[in-house]
Amino acid sequence: MALPSTEAAAQTSQRPNVIFILADDVGYGDLSCYGEKTVKTPNVEVLASRGIRFTDAHAVAATSTPSRYSILTGEYAWRRPDTGVAPGDAGMIIKPEQVTLADIFKNAGYKTAAVGKWHLGLGNETGKQDWNNLITPGLADIGFDYSYIMAATGDRVPCVFVENQRVVNLDPNDPIQVSYSAPFAGEPTGKTHPELLTVQRPSHGHDQAVVNGISRIGYMKGGRSALWNDQYIADSITAKAVKFIEENSNHPFFLYFATNDIHVPRVPHPRFVGKSGMGPRGDAILEFDWSVGELMKNLDKLGLTENTIVVLTSDNGPVVDDGYQDQAVELLGKHRPWGPFRGGKYSNFEAGTRIPFLISWPDKVKKGVSNALISQVDLFASFANLLDAKVDGNAAPDSKNLLPVLLGKDKNGREYVIEQAGALSITTGEWKYIEPSNRNTYDKYTNTELGNSKEPQLYKIKKDREEKTNLASQHPDKVETLGKLLNAEKVKR
Repeated sequence: MALPSTEAAAQTSQRPNVIFILADDVGYGDLSCYGEKTVKTPNVEVLASRGIRFTDAHAVAATSTPSRYSILTGEYAWRRPDTGVAPGDAGMIIKPEQVTLADIFKNAGYKTAAVGKWHLGLGNETGKQDWNNLITPGLADIGFDYSYIMAATGDRVPCVFVENQRVVNLDPNDPIQVSYSAPFAGEPTGKTHPELLTVQRPSHGHDQAVVNGISRIGYMKGGRSALWNDQYIADSITAKAVKFIEENSNHPFFLYFATNDIHVPRVPHPRFVGKSGMGPRGDAILEFDWSVGELMKNLDKLGLTENTIVVLTSDNGPVVDDGYQDQAVELLGKHRPWGPFRGGKYSNFEAGTRIPFLISWPDKVKKGVSNALISQVDLFASFANLLDAKVDGNAAPDSKNLLPVLLGKDKNGREYVIEQAGALSITTGEWKYIEPSNRNTYDKYTNTELGNSKEPQLYKIKKDREEKTNLASQHPDKVETLGKLLNAEKVKR
């Protein structure tokens, strides 16, 4: 329901509302506002037209869990050994004693919410959660007043929503059991009962518990009334996000809205099926754009658009075949999810962490395009500065205040950005150095060049966007300089 005009006017004089829209596996080349011609994302285009589109923005990591950890804590995930891609029964990776971005907003008087994909663990200890009662610790312990989240991610059990730390629609007579070590007796898996895979079949892995005609990672028993319906995930989380905005329309709010659409298994709502011409992955991009549009439409209706900061970005770069036979590769056509860059999700090459990044604040942000070098880890310090919040000295150790850059007042950005994909790399916007690594060079399952090499790699990234020419042997001084910078960061605490 729209605000009365007096309330809307009062809201505009308050501190800005803030919404983070975090897409999942959306690449630099997946959105039409970045020049993509094969798929249209008109709602994202409108958002881009209202603010700044950044061309040199980076996720901290090329995979989901560490990227999300760094956004919410302002700390490089590689500083901790327990921030890799989390299993569905992971314990809370962000500890209650840590200061989070949500804490900063809450302490400043904001109402806070997390809606959508979480993938940062719940409960005290991995594999020890009680899914049938209050799951604690949870998001209320790290600054969120309200939460409606997927327990982990779409391809991992348990396939249930958790609202304020309780599983939604759970029948106490059908309790949930979850295991990541052994199947439950009598429960079919995708490997043993492929005839049950009526929606999607795995291309690699993903052959364990069968939920809604799709086999997942991990084993699950019970909780049948609580299982989500994959094709309604976007509708469900979007409705909860819209409701949170409406209920707090006369009070400053912070909404962390993390979508699942493009992540596997891709099961878009029937109203999007076949609309992109690129199969479920393309249709899921259209579904993501719809969710963005629903939030924007709600802000417009409530008179909140002018005084709401919307940040839209992605957790990491794109992957086409990530474990299911959904024809994403066959129907890709001329579409280039990675844009002009090399690599993708899981990769040290640029497309692993060079991601879309838009910021809109019509009241304050000058419209345009910025080539400033920025990292998602800096969202913490930048918004703390906006709120004039005092941050504990141990909090957000790697986050820098880039508020002038985000507002379009500074075009320079960071001196350098560090990226993580197994190995670490460092980029200045002009040069990029990837440290030597003995890890695999290629992932045959996802068809991804991982960017690992036993030799140092140096690319003039500003000109050589596809990282074709390793200049390490020609510029040993540059290798030494960037290597020292990277090593200096490693020993910081």
